[in-house]
Amino acid sequence: MDVAMQRGETIKSRQRAGPENQRLSSVMKQAKPFNVKHAALAATIGNMLEFYDFITYSFFAIQIGHAFFPVQSEYGSLMLSLATFGAGFVTRPIGGIVLGIYSDRIGRRPAMLLSFALMGGAILTISLTPSYNTIGLAAPVIVIAARMVQGFALGGEVGPTTAYLIEIAPPEHRALVVAWQPASQEIAATAGALVGVVLSNTMAPEMLDSYGWRVAFLIGAICLPFGIWMRRTLPETIPHTEAKERSNHLSLARRHIGVIALALMILASGTISTYVTQYMTTYAQNTLHVTPTLAFTVSLVSNGLQIVGALFGGWLADRLGRKPVMVWPQFVTLALTYPTFLWIVHAPGAFSLLVGFGVLSIIGSLPFTAFYATFTEALPQNIRGGVFATVYAVAIASFGGTAQLVVTWLLHVTGNPLAPAWYLLLAAIVGLVAMGLMPETAPVKQRQAKA
Repeated sequence: MDVAMQRGETIKSRQRAGPENQRLSSVMKQAKPFNVKHAALAATIGNMLEFYDFITYSFFAIQIGHAFFPVQSEYGSLMLSLATFGAGFVTRPIGGIVLGIYSDRIGRRPAMLLSFALMGGAILTISLTPSYNTIGLAAPVIVIAARMVQGFALGGEVGPTTAYLIEIAPPEHRALVVAWQPASQEIAATAGALVGVVLSNTMAPEMLDSYGWRVAFLIGAICLPFGIWMRRTLPETIPHTEAKERSNHLSLARRHIGVIALALMILASGTISTYVTQYMTTYAQNTLHVTPTLAFTVSLVSNGLQIVGALFGGWLADRLGRKPVMVWPQFVTLALTYPTFLWIVHAPGAFSLLVGFGVLSIIGSLPFTAFYATFTEALPQNIRGGVFATVYAVAIASFGGTAQLVVTWLLHVTGNPLAPAWYLLLAAIVGLVAMGLMPETAPVKQRQAKA
């Protein structure tokens, strides 16, 4: 991310970009000197730590099910564990509305600090709660409540962070800077998979069930003070003198209802793809019957490639425009999904799993960086945090929270290991149609149009 700029250079870039960035420049003048690289790192480290805590739950769904939902059926235990994972999505829209609007009215930094603190308390609660065998029914009740707090915090995390990244970035590098939003999520997922590989290699299955998954959660909790410290150093990007202009979110959002509807479709497609991919650790163990070590290794490689894809997608979107980087990789993903699953199911092994999911991961991650930049650029600054957070949270709650349950149910009732591919194909079609209808917002394309 070689876009670090001194304060004076950043202000000049924004002054060329229009009235909104001129107002932002006046805010930055009041802050201490900074560069884009440091500010983006501080914002996305917090985002990464929050997603690590949230995603790690899905990696250890089987072990958490044993700890808090010890029913007679293995399928029942897993479904209860996944339902608790889904409980974290119920409160996401509330967090998106509350913390998103808070970020527009009060500032990006206070909203990001609040969401981070809430997430920290929730993850400590989950990792330290005794098992069902120790305290009975109170154990799953506490875990479900903590997951709902996590969902509220994470619902209000993505909107303010993405808005912050677009506001600190020079126009010619916006997509690359915003790319650190999805990339930080994949870094978190990669870290969770790496922890899973290490723990599954060093612990017996009964140890992993007993306390190994708690170790994974506590590793994230150890990093929480560092994340809070980093976020406290961020410069603010919201002019405090515009409270009246920021007050009427609903009427301003109605003017952009078309873009919002398309964004909801794209986010629904993306979140199904993301959470089905995160479920591949459980899928590989339960359905393909591979070892836990191989299952975690596949997740590690896939998520690592998605980091590369997200950043490369941002780089391309700044040079080629947003729409080509959204549409064509999405089309290729649609074409490759079913053949890849056929190969994996009929020849399960390290090579097919690593290559198959690896190719889908890197190609499938390219479009969404361009989308993040498009959606944030299409929204006015005074509603950007709230609208993005709300739309993102609604899409994630509706489709992300149910994705793993739907896939598990489809596998159970059909007995067909290709069931995840059917769901992914439907999601990819919806996303492709919506991406084709999104407006082009890239500065390079706008300059070409004017010329």
